[in-house]
Amino acid sequence: MSNALNFYLQKWDLSDPQMLATTITSHVYTVTSAGERVILKLLTEIGTEERQGATALHYFDGYGAVHLLREDEQAHLLEYAVGDNLVGLVKRGQDDEATAIIGDVLNQLHQQRDKAIPDGLSPLNKWFRSLYLKAEIDQSEGLNTIYTRAATLAEKLLAQNREVRVLHGDIHHENIRHHPQRGYLAFDPKGLVGERTFDAANTLCNPMNMPDTVENEERILRTSGILAEKMGIEHSRVLAFVYIYTCLSASWFVEGGENPVQEVTIAALIEPHLRHISF
Repeated sequence: MSNALNFYLQKWDLSDPQMLATTITSHVYTVTSAGERVILKLLTEIGTEERQGATALHYFDGYGAVHLLREDEQAHLLEYAVGDNLVGLVKRGQDDEATAIIGDVLNQLHQQRDKAIPDGLSPLNKWFRSLYLKAEIDQSEGLNTIYTRAATLAEKLLAQNREVRVLHGDIHHENIRHHPQRGYLAFDPKGLVGERTFDAANTLCNPMNMPDTVENEERILRTSGILAEKMGIEHSRVLAFVYIYTCLSASWFVEGGENPVQEVTIAALIEPHLRHISF
């Protein structure tokens, strides 16, 4: 048992730790607290974004998201949504139902609250810095690419943010699970702030590892329409945010020396539908 795990088992009176997952930012366990199974997340040295996520969870206060039960600079104790995520629905042919659930969760996360947006969250302009950098490189080489076009569109969209909210920042089918008493709840937020339309973007490029589903123009148009209607946002604007998000994601892959085939494919499918965006 690691020293950090043992420390928090004693500090927060926890027992029966079971390893659930390990990422570059955290080691995740299920533990028992006061007779209930909950999540203990131990942060790694590069787990800064997890701290922003905790700020977002505190702000959401359980509306559409798991409760943050306890926290400090090195660990978070979280409510455990033990049910299935939304991937199974998609695999069973219930993609539209899964999309509608995501829309309902986003509406809960984004509802107006009688408290100020907290400090310490990343604004969208900062979040898009990799796309802007990639576009600058391409422009310096005299190239007209999806990155240059997406960066220009992102600057226009983010210059006049609508309905600014605390954002989850990483909504997709695996980051929403069912709670037996409270319904579907989101977890693992990035902790961003900006136009709420952004939170609809990532989910339309998911589930991961299902290219026949996500690299499909009809599916993109259909599911983006479902989210637009659920969230009360213009369909063209949802598509615009999906486009700039896929290009941002592609720029992250390029930074890592990888070929963003899926992201570029999705962006190319969306781009012809961007003629009627309102600013």
